[in-house]
Amino acid sequence: MKPFAYALAVGLAAAQLATSALAADITGAGATFPFPVYSKWAEAYRKDSGMGLNYQSIGSGGGIKQIQAKTVDFGATDAPLKPAQLEKDGLVQFPTVMGGVVTVVNIAGLEPGKLKLTGEIVADIYAGKIQKWSDPKIAKLNDGVKLPEANITPIYRSDASGTTNIFTTYLSGVSESWKKEFGAATTISWPVGQGGKGNEGVTATVKQVPNAIGYVESAYAKQNKLAYALIQNKAGKFPQPDDKAFQAAAASADWKSTPGFGIALTNQAGDDAWPITAATFILVYREPADPAKAADVLKFFDWAYKNGDKLASELDYVPLPDNVVGLIHEEWKTIKGKDGKPILGSM
Repeated sequence: MKPFAYALAVGLAAAQLATSALAADITGAGATFPFPVYSKWAEAYRKDSGMGLNYQSIGSGGGIKQIQAKTVDFGATDAPLKPAQLEKDGLVQFPTVMGGVVTVVNIAGLEPGKLKLTGEIVADIYAGKIQKWSDPKIAKLNDGVKLPEANITPIYRSDASGTTNIFTTYLSGVSESWKKEFGAATTISWPVGQGGKGNEGVTATVKQVPNAIGYVESAYAKQNKLAYALIQNKAGKFPQPDDKAFQAAAASADWKSTPGFGIALTNQAGDDAWPITAATFILVYREPADPAKAADVLKFFDWAYKNGDKLASELDYVPLPDNVVGLIHEEWKTIKGKDGKPILGSM
């Protein structure tokens, strides 16, 4: 074979190999809330197994639509689907990690954790009823904190978002007026402020807009060194938004009796509980069209349950308790191949 022809053949073979390797990667899409930890897990899993993860951080609404359209191997959502919807679509839902939503602010000179807010105040800010940082309700909670005589710019998610669902579920639980006027959903008709796409977009917008307030998953606040507010919990305390506080919120959760594991962890009792805590979820088909690929998805998350706790904790996510992982493994037995047998065998 001539040198040019040989080089061309080698190049084509390499291209075919790369294409084959890429095609073997797991594909997923959805929630931006868990994107930081899924990225860390994917990097470590590729080193261990050689298999990669192509995850599109497009928001929970997009993830649900993509799994329903069968364009990805799994969907991801922070707003768990109700049992009737899971049954209708033939989907299985299970949680991966827990984390917290925090309110982040851009106030000149303010350090993280120095501002205190209540749920009612946050609800009134997003409803346009409290418009200035110097408002007496905010000042009363923050004696000695220098707050500007400036208009507040609320930043919200412009896309269908599980983080928005968590945030507005919390606001609906602590503010009757919010519940009546806006309620809890993945999309809201916001009366004031401006939008950003994904946790990434809200983070970037808060950083760019002076005197802004936004709500993001705690890892985004931590990674971007954003100032955050302490939110008063059900016990009247102001805990730090960290893995200890998220774990405290989940301590009494009854996962076993909740179909699809879709439990709410907002405004839980306990001195140490962070009030805006939630789990994030994966959606796969109960009878997948490609059982081998579905098995790859479960193998990835099984690896994460066994090996990913440290990586999750470093980002302030809370790993699931062992008993919950056991319940998930039992649920996985209902995911079956064309032969009617569980795609991962007995676990």
